[in-house]
Amino acid sequence: MPQPLDPRVLGVTVVGGAVGVLARGLIIAPVVDPSAVPWVTLAINAVGSLLLGVVVGWLDDRHPLARAFLGTGVMGGFTTYSAFAVATTLWLSTPWLAGALAAASVIAGVVGAVVGLFIGRRIADVPGEIEPLEDAE
Repeated sequence: MPQPLDPRVLGVTVVGGAVGVLARGLIIAPVVDPSAVPWVTLAINAVGSLLLGVVVGWLDDRHPLARAFLGTGVMGGFTTYSAFAVATTLWLSTPWLAGALAAASVIAGVVGAVVGLFIGRRIADVPGEIEPLEDAE
């Protein structure tokens, strides 16, 4: 049976989502050239994937409220699949460019997340801490 949702987790996720959406809005709002918006969205999603990887790698299963705030909330609000999808469909008159944008977005997101996980796991590695034998690589 699933556990009920902790209202604190929901609360920090909602607040984090608002922070992430605000940050994305502050980056997108000054862009005056509509043709630049898809590229800015690509950059936001790539950076957001990297930062989400850092958060997940760093916090792992520790600090569930911080992970909900930063990961699900802030990074979930900052990155945007819907804007990526709309930006890609706006370029249907040039299908090769729409395809390239879609491929670049997916590749940048995956690479960013993997690199972020690596960085986050390195941050979480406490100097002088002795790993249990079964966790040693």
